[in-house]
Amino acid sequence: MKLFDVYPLFDVNIVKGKGCRVWDDKGVEYLDLYGGHAVISIGHAHPHYVESISRQVGTLGFYSNSVVNTLQQQLAERLGKASGYEDYSLFLINSGAEANENALKLASFHTGRTRIISFSKAFHGRTSLAVEATDNPKIIAPINANGHVTYLPLNDIEAMQAELAKGDVCAVIIEGIQGVGGIRIPSSKFLHALRKACTKYATVLIMDEIQSGYGRTGKFFAHQHSGIRPDMITVAKGIGNGFPMAGLLISPLFIPLYGQLGTTFGGNHLACSAALAVLDVFEQEHLVENAAKVGEYLLEQLKQVKGIKEVRGKGLMIGLEFEEPIKELRLRLLHEQHVFTGASGTNVLRLLPPLCLSIEEANEFINKLNKVL
Repeated sequence: MKLFDVYPLFDVNIVKGKGCRVWDDKGVEYLDLYGGHAVISIGHAHPHYVESISRQVGTLGFYSNSVVNTLQQQLAERLGKASGYEDYSLFLINSGAEANENALKLASFHTGRTRIISFSKAFHGRTSLAVEATDNPKIIAPINANGHVTYLPLNDIEAMQAELAKGDVCAVIIEGIQGVGGIRIPSSKFLHALRKACTKYATVLIMDEIQSGYGRTGKFFAHQHSGIRPDMITVAKGIGNGFPMAGLLISPLFIPLYGQLGTTFGGNHLACSAALAVLDVFEQEHLVENAAKVGEYLLEQLKQVKGIKEVRGKGLMIGLEFEEPIKELRLRLLHEQHVFTGASGTNVLRLLPPLCLSIEEANEFINKLNKVL
């Protein structure tokens, strides 16, 4: 049997990681400025993380959600405190797409409506409703194209208000910062107008913080830079530092019913131990604050680099837009300078390093980038 060939791969076999560094099977060391699609939050192979999940799997790796799991309860309490959403409830699943899928389903249960507002260049996942809310026709199969979604321009207040005024919108789903869409930031003015309009027309506001959340922007969630509170927040990626896990933070507006949502693997004992270890390291090493400090420094330094058309982002979620396609630039960074980076479309280099990135490592990246420009 062969692998189903859907990933264009770099010819590099990564076998080891430590902090913001990874090594291939030939012993070559790389600076990781991508964190495996923003997944690595506390750094590769953090000793506390390794010890926590090793201890847990040696005791109990999994049992079903038909019994009490105190690790889930601990995670809900600690995540509420860390994020500032102590009055919300937590539903645990396995991936970002599942988180968005369940958020949209819960919104439809609540409102009885079926229409969704999403935004140009949005990415919300690859499952049924999540992919329909993603603005990329190439990955929406005919079975997913069910006419539920209206795409609007990001930051267009008048267009958003006009659609919501029709009174038939179930939910608006929006990323804290668009990742795949090119590090596009919703303005504070737009988010405040959106919050007001959703409340006025009894529409559920879902904030997709799968890539932009979990401390990456220097606040726990990107939308907290604007001071709004959505009805639901979806999280994944950094929550487990590589262990598959996701969550849905749900406001008191929603009343749970037995059987309404469900999952086999979501919130299992091993996943919760990983997520609790991540929160431990966040607190002990002040990683959200570090993301703010190092991110601000990196953004300012990158604005001085010649050859970059525009620098966008917050904290350690950064996009570098170039006039020309970046494919060759990424390859040179990888093979000549041994740096992993990401891409958004053809012209935007995307940086999503672990939140433990240091000023010294930021300077190292800038020096390596200058060498290939």
